[in-house]
Amino acid sequence: MTSSKIVESLRRRVIKSFMDILVLTEIRKGSLSGYDVIRLMQGGLGVLVSSGTVYSLLYSLERDGLIEGVWKGRKRIYALTEKGEQEIELITKANDEVQNFLKNISLINAANHQSPTST
Repeated sequence: MTSSKIVESLRRRVIKSFMDILVLTEIRKGSLSGYDVIRLMQGGLGVLVSSGTVYSLLYSLERDGLIEGVWKGRKRIYALTEKGEQEIELITKANDEVQNFLKNISLINAANHQSPTST
């Protein structure tokens, strides 16, 4: 597998693993429907996800009190709740810690793969 394919595969895995955070972040910017989330994932991020995956996630976030859905015609539109706002705020603040963690993994990995120098 080429380096670019490995990076792309990793990117897709990260997006799918953190889809809840991505959805909360986008809903923070403005209300979204399930279709909007599917379009974001496919068009904006280039990752195909099934409608079942998206709607299951939205229902889960709603059950957890992080978003609230209201019917507008035939569409269910989701908005962030106070609890969801607090959660995404905590996640945003943890961003620096996550970046440092990933940087440290890269440094450790690089150090472990360096060839020994001759003395």
